[in-house]
Amino acid sequence: MLEIKNVTKKFGDKTALEDLSFSIPDGSVFGLIGSNGSGKSTLLRIISGVFKPDGGSVEIDGECTFENPSAKEKIFFISDYPYFYNNSTVESLVNFYKVLYPTWNDEKFRRLCGMFPIGTKDRIVNMSKGMQRQAALMIALSVCPKYILLDEIFDGLDPVVRQLIKKLIMELVSENNTTVIIASHNLRELEDVCDHIGLIHKGGIVMEKDLDEAKLGIHRVQAVFDNELEEDVLNSLNVVNIKRQGRMMLLTIRGDGQAIEDTLRSQKPVYMEMLPLTLEEVFISEMEAVGYDINNILE
Repeated sequence: MLEIKNVTKKFGDKTALEDLSFSIPDGSVFGLIGSNGSGKSTLLRIISGVFKPDGGSVEIDGECTFENPSAKEKIFFISDYPYFYNNSTVESLVNFYKVLYPTWNDEKFRRLCGMFPIGTKDRIVNMSKGMQRQAALMIALSVCPKYILLDEIFDGLDPVVRQLIKKLIMELVSENNTTVIIASHNLRELEDVCDHIGLIHKGGIVMEKDLDEAKLGIHRVQAVFDNELEEDVLNSLNVVNIKRQGRMMLLTIRGDGQAIEDTLRSQKPVYMEMLPLTLEEVFISEMEAVGYDINNILE
């Protein structure tokens, strides 16, 4: 299990993470989401042992990761801007990582070579951004780590390769019980693979839930009423947002779905439909609740 305990990280006067605590169960695909500058990349670097927290700790199976080779053997981290030496090739990286990771799998690497159109002897720095990410992923998946950390991994990949990456991630989780943490702004892609999400904002945790549970807690309702909804009806509901398009009302409401539906149907709507929420809509609703929305940004 991965446990984040009261983690604080500062860079000079700037606090990147403040008293952050949550845990990630083994075998999860965990989507780490948040506003720009919320601390997602910093957290991944702390988990991987690149950064040392100023307070608190990160433990992998009960071990701290910073300056701990036995814990780092279980982790592979692909940063948002993977770094390669000028003369690095996929072939040279294989020789390097085979020594570092006892879990290296030659058979898996050969299989991946048949999937990704990358010359293993070509210099990686001469490749496009998307091809560089593919090269890094080939290595990461061949290592077969217990924990794999991916920062904006879908950035620069075409739709076909994104689908391939999602398939390979799910295979890795199924075969090895690997825990995968993906930090991304591409919420549509995360929705396809993640079973848990963590939302951070200004260095603190806003929400950490099973993805289905997170969606169940917020509901979108489209309805038409003959008369305007009375104030006491709206006050009885935890309404996050109301939009109107002519007579049509679009409400975002927190709470129990059945109770919300019963309350609104008691007002005898001409038309009413409960609509499923996407992960992006959950993100926007949760961020609006902490004051991060377009209206506040534009003010």
